[in-house]
Amino acid sequence: MKQTSSFFPWLSLTRWLLLLLLVPTLMYAQEAAVGGGDVNLGQLWRQGGWAMYPLVLFSVAAFGLILYNALSVREQPLLRPDVVVELDQALGQGDVPAAQAICEAQPCLVANITRAGLVRADGPNFDAQAVEKAMEEASVEEVAGPFGIISYLSIIATLAPMVGMLGTVSGMIKAFRNIALGGMGRPELLADNISEALITTAVGLVVGIPAMFAFFFFKSRYARLTSRLARICGDLHHSLAQAKTTRA
Repeated sequence: MKQTSSFFPWLSLTRWLLLLLLVPTLMYAQEAAVGGGDVNLGQLWRQGGWAMYPLVLFSVAAFGLILYNALSVREQPLLRPDVVVELDQALGQGDVPAAQAICEAQPCLVANITRAGLVRADGPNFDAQAVEKAMEEASVEEVAGPFGIISYLSIIATLAPMVGMLGTVSGMIKAFRNIALGGMGRPELLADNISEALITTAVGLVVGIPAMFAFFFFKSRYARLTSRLARICGDLHHSLAQAKTTRA
């Protein structure tokens, strides 16, 4: 618990530093856009072309995933320390039915993994290795679930810049086509195509960079929580094994 509590001040400091870095950057970008001819969001949307639609969808999905992971990838909803205390008390007394009732009433990673082991412990002959094997098998399945949601951020971080680059290629193809049709002496015919080429790349990076940062951030946090999960499950298994051995 000490390592977790000491991590939160560092996390708060990191968030403030990111805000201090991002706010001036966004203000500068806005001033540059306005100073270059009073370009608003609607004009940027039109100049970006078709690629803006998937990029906006990616940005909304990335925001939703970041918000979801910020709320769910935490110690309380994943590990449930209150449930761990109840399970430790029940298993320390060798009360398998009570522990099963706790797991069914309050599902979480620890409870689901423990319940899988208790299925093989509920019998006249207690086999510690069979219980441990069942908990290991369940842990692989349970741990993979939340990480699958985190990995969607990596998909968005990869696809958004690629869609932006595809929009860039599309804009450049249109620009060269206009040149071939005799637009070399008329720059206004090339302006929209060049804008599409530049804007889509910028938007793709704006969506992809925060998504990639969030992916590695939540991946690191989840790795710390799963390492604690393994120790907690090991302690619960040890409490049950000791209680069964003492009674035998």
